[in-house]
Amino acid sequence: MANDPGEARLLNAAVVVAALGYFVDIYDLILFNIVRIPSLTALGVSGDALVSEGVAIINWQMAGMLLGGLLFGILGDKKGRLHILFGSITLYSLATIANGFVGDLVSYRALRFVAGVGLAGELGAGVTLVAEILPTRLRGYGTMLVASVGVSGAVVGNLVAKLTDWRTAYFVGGALGLGLLVLRIGVRESRLFDKVRHDAGIARGDFFALFQRGDRFVRYLAIILVGVPIWFANAILVAFAPEFARAMGVTGPVSAGDAVMFFYSGLVVGDLGSGLISQWLRSRKKVVLGFVSALAAAIALYLTLGQGASPGVLLGLIGLLGVTSGYWAIFVTVGAEQFGTNIRATVATTVPNFVRGLVVVVTMAFQWARPSLGLVGAATAVGGVTLVLALLGALRLQESFGRNLDFVEE
Repeated sequence: MANDPGEARLLNAAVVVAALGYFVDIYDLILFNIVRIPSLTALGVSGDALVSEGVAIINWQMAGMLLGGLLFGILGDKKGRLHILFGSITLYSLATIANGFVGDLVSYRALRFVAGVGLAGELGAGVTLVAEILPTRLRGYGTMLVASVGVSGAVVGNLVAKLTDWRTAYFVGGALGLGLLVLRIGVRESRLFDKVRHDAGIARGDFFALFQRGDRFVRYLAIILVGVPIWFANAILVAFAPEFARAMGVTGPVSAGDAVMFFYSGLVVGDLGSGLISQWLRSRKKVVLGFVSALAAAIALYLTLGQGASPGVLLGLIGLLGVTSGYWAIFVTVGAEQFGTNIRATVATTVPNFVRGLVVVVTMAFQWARPSLGLVGAATAVGGVTLVLALLGALRLQESFGRNLDFVEE
């Protein structure tokens, strides 16, 4: 099926809107990590509870994303990719604005859960739409741009949080999301989805179909495992960088906002790099294997940082974590390319959110191990497990570079 002239351009409406949508998504997703200490302090939390309560709120947000990924993924295959794009951003924008009014921890947790449900739909819908609209030769570049522009939202989030108070930062994030709704009015639905939608004999959005055949389940599990180390680095090593700095004897304080900014700045570089290298090598799998290995080395450097290092050195290592985590762009592309049109949105939306949802397991394991192994020891043990599983998953991936996406799962 031929693309229309607009769809054949890299910077078409779908790519631009998906990139801006993911930008707002990341801004809202990571904002709690940036404002964790000032917002919790304002609500009366102090001392070690800043870590434990911070973990609890992150877990509520990620649990919401796990639920939202399933709901929006199925909706995307049953009703269309655009339904996700409109519904998800409306939900998380309103919840984020409401976060600016919280006065107690119960409300904070509840609203981050609701925001998580909404945030779950953005990336999967955008990548699925872009992958299906662009011609094969441009697909990798399109998803690379979506991911690279998107992750820069964390950098802007840190700047906004520095220039305003934490409540205003939430208001800005919600307002950006609602403003983006206007741009989405002119975006067209994927022609591949339209083709499948009008075929009554094809089952769409069947999540359980992923578990009905062994090879299909292995593909699904493998891609999920590949992404977990990125969020281990993000939710543990970056989010709690102030605590790691003290535990490792860094000579000065490191703010959570600066840690997030350095990580996501590195992630922009890594996403661009992984996308370009993938196009050059004509391979997704080789790039994933290479970046997972590089991330393992970066995590090892971070956790073995000696006493007396400067804050700048630690922030530099956090930036390196971001660069080596930059296979996120390839990761989400592979998720869309591995499966047929009738369950593609379900996979592309659930996979990154199951990865994010597994943050709950990762942080619980980290919290469980911390009393006996200490902060650094617990991170080393948990991080090692995630990396081994990611490498095993990467080895089981099918090469999907250049694959024609006009197919369905039987």
